[in-house]
Amino acid sequence: MAESDWDTVTVLRKKGPTAAQAKSKQVEDGRALNSTCGRRLPMWLMDPRAILAAQRRGEDVETSKKWAAGQNKQHSITKNTAKLDRETEELHHDRVTLEVGKVIQQGRQSKGLTQKDLATKINEKPQVIADYESGRAIPNNQVLGKIERAIGLKLRGKDIGKPIEKGPRAK
Repeated sequence: MAESDWDTVTVLRKKGPTAAQAKSKQVEDGRALNSTCGRRLPMWLMDPRAILAAQRRGEDVETSKKWAAGQNKQHSITKNTAKLDRETEELHHDRVTLEVGKVIQQGRQSKGLTQKDLATKINEKPQVIADYESGRAIPNNQVLGKIERAIGLKLRGKDIGKPIEKGPRAK
């Protein structure tokens, strides 16, 4: 750094051509030539005026339009769109049955617990208990297991509402 002078400039790479220089082309007898290399350019790179001039002279001009060019279309429309539109089945998650909700409510009341007390006992929010009792909740086996143990009634399987048999726990 001590040898460098503020007036000395080292150029590591040259700048590319400006936009105006990049667009500069020469049109000679219906062909667009790149001014830097002299190669023939595709017609889509040509100036629209040059295309019209070539068409007026009767030359073969091949142009192609990009599909959905300049539009904000990410995906193409598929054949399945109509099939999806005709689909009438509504997909939704299964909810807790009202039978399970009533069993939870009866078991909770028989133990003398409020929704808030039961929620505190199983480390859940009171709204979770309210949702299960009203049948709005999506069943979660972990939560149902906690409620079963807290109220002592089965909530899953065939024996909904029957008391849980307390047997020896396997380790």
